[in-house]
Amino acid sequence: MVHLSPETESAGYRLLSLEATGSTNDDALEAARSGDPGQLWVIATQQLAGRGRHGRQWSSPPGNLYASLLLIDPCELNLAPQLGFVAGLALHEAVESVIGVGAPRLALKWPNDLLLGGAKVAGLLLEGHRLRPEGPLAVVIGIGVNVAFAPTATPYPATTLQEVRPGLNRDDVFCALSSAFARTFSAWKSSLRTTTTDPFGAIRRLWLERAAGIGQEVTLRLPSGERKGIFEGLDRFGRLQLKGADGMELVDAGDLYFPNLLHDIAMPDAGTKRF
Repeated sequence: MVHLSPETESAGYRLLSLEATGSTNDDALEAARSGDPGQLWVIATQQLAGRGRHGRQWSSPPGNLYASLLLIDPCELNLAPQLGFVAGLALHEAVESVIGVGAPRLALKWPNDLLLGGAKVAGLLLEGHRLRPEGPLAVVIGIGVNVAFAPTATPYPATTLQEVRPGLNRDDVFCALSSAFARTFSAWKSSLRTTTTDPFGAIRRLWLERAAGIGQEVTLRLPSGERKGIFEGLDRFGRLQLKGADGMELVDAGDLYFPNLLHDIAMPDAGTKRF
């Protein structure tokens, strides 16, 4: 049965578990509009209108994990994109704990994907909304994990956690994820309070240690066009550092591709930041 750990509950998190719903992100946002104070996890057995990057439909059959976390005023607006890296770290930690596989086989793909053996196994969707002018900031972090099923009729590689650990269920993954997020989020908030020079530094370092493609030539698709260069790392705000022929370029968001994942370039479907 799906549940929060006692430690997660004691940190103030709550859980709303649904059978079928349109989108857990939409449910979390509706809760915010109804006055929910935040720290609310919404999970569903099945999504009927799940979405990924740029509004693409997210395949949501029963057996996988579909979860969204609502946070109210977690930080200043300009810091909110860092929550994607906080959530990515928590996701990596949770998956590593339940399947016994870590980096480099289990790797974070900028900005919001998790790869297992080079194939996508999970994605994040980070959305921010002002509930009213000058009102509180509602941040919804949507997380989809291929526990039992992966898309098969797609031109990009995808896999499942059960490929590594048969019999694993989404409830175990969620319990590990919610616990890991509570710890990682608490550490990040503490850093914001106590580290004035580079509060993102610890999260950035841990994320980069688990990242795919560092030091490799990559391709970025941006609204302004395609860029190629070396993935150097992240700057102090979480922007991708792309070293090209004309020097270093800092990228806030985009679609990242690796030459060794050729199929991946055909149909991106990861989470994105919306602020």
